[in-house]
Amino acid sequence: MKKRILFQLLLVLALAALGGAMMYIGRGHTVYFDNKAQDYQGQSYPAPYKIEIYLGEGTGGESVAKLYDRERGSAVQIGQTITVTLVITQEKGGDEQEPVTCSIPLPHSMDGPVINLPAYLAGLPEEAYLSEFVPMVTQEPEEEVPGGDEMGLGDEMGLGDVLA
Repeated sequence: MKKRILFQLLLVLALAALGGAMMYIGRGHTVYFDNKAQDYQGQSYPAPYKIEIYLGEGTGGESVAKLYDRERGSAVQIGQTITVTLVITQEKGGDEQEPVTCSIPLPHSMDGPVINLPAYLAGLPEEAYLSEFVPMVTQEPEEEVPGGDEMGLGDEMGLGDVLA
């Protein structure tokens, strides 16, 4: 009897440990990339003309986005670090720079991290280049529900007396 209880307890602990490990290493993120100018501590960091983003090291990986100035792209990442390769063109008609490979840690507390690439590439701290995506909530107008006094069927016709 004691062996059975001990075995069940060990099984529950093993499953809890496995669940905790999977939550840590297997969490999926939708990561957003911004190519927008950033102002930080009184200094401006301009956005390049175009940034091409590839998942993984090198440009042979999956092409995620081609962002022009003031554009946003996204990628889905499983795990706590995203590795991307960036091909940057500073100005229109200019030459592409050498590809830059970046491994960016993703915080556990954010569901949709937004990475401002000009701020990240300038070497600014995490609070300058990282924010959380907050979807804009639009409130739809309420529909009028037919019935009641709006249809002219109130107590004027004496329905209240009939139903009582």
